[in-house]
Amino acid sequence: MADGNDEKGSARADLCRFLAACYYQPGSEFSEEGVFDSMLAAASRIDLDFATRARRLGEAFSAEEHDGLLLDYTRLFLGPAEVIAQPYGSVWLSAEESLMGDASMAVLQLYEEGGFEIAEDFRELPDHIAAELEFLYLLIFRENQARRAGEPGALNAAAKLRKRFLGEHLAWWTPMFAKLLGRANPLGFYAAAGAFLAALIPAERALLRLPPVSRAVRPSVTEANELCDGCPIAQ
Repeated sequence: MADGNDEKGSARADLCRFLAACYYQPGSEFSEEGVFDSMLAAASRIDLDFATRARRLGEAFSAEEHDGLLLDYTRLFLGPAEVIAQPYGSVWLSAEESLMGDASMAVLQLYEEGGFEIAEDFRELPDHIAAELEFLYLLIFRENQARRAGEPGALNAAAKLRKRFLGEHLAWWTPMFAKLLGRANPLGFYAAAGAFLAALIPAERALLRLPPVSRAVRPSVTEANELCDGCPIAQ
């Protein structure tokens, strides 16, 4: 996956944006707006592996009824008892395993530095996986813009912030989060979404010459610990 190629750079940004959409509550707009067709088109501009993953994701979505998808979404991310797969970075990264902890404040600082504002109608916490993927999209988009405009200062600033975001935050909690989705929803849409995430983030780190993540953070709830026992970190 090339970093400086303009076509692939645009495709990388699109993949982050479309993958972020997969972690919102599922609705008819996914099909109406052709999210998975667009995702496959973007992935095909990168390489065969990502195209295969995007195709599987679209097929997994089409294979399930809306009510089934909504049930899986609720069971995995909302409860009603304990949440199986917490979609918030702070739960995975904070020693207290709490919402809006130090990790949340750190990512909000990165958002502020990047001029990334949470929309007023966004009803999730700022370190939700969808928000963090949209921030990664924004950073890649700005790098692409600066590269096309011949603005090395803006290009360097966006690249440095992307390196910090991936090096200090996003890559440390998503591998086990993705692995947990595969264990909790093995044949479903969210397993495919997790597998895509588990491939995308290491690929982005590799473009920045960041080493693979070498340790995994553990989930905070009992069910998650049982599901993840013995599962290796996805590289």
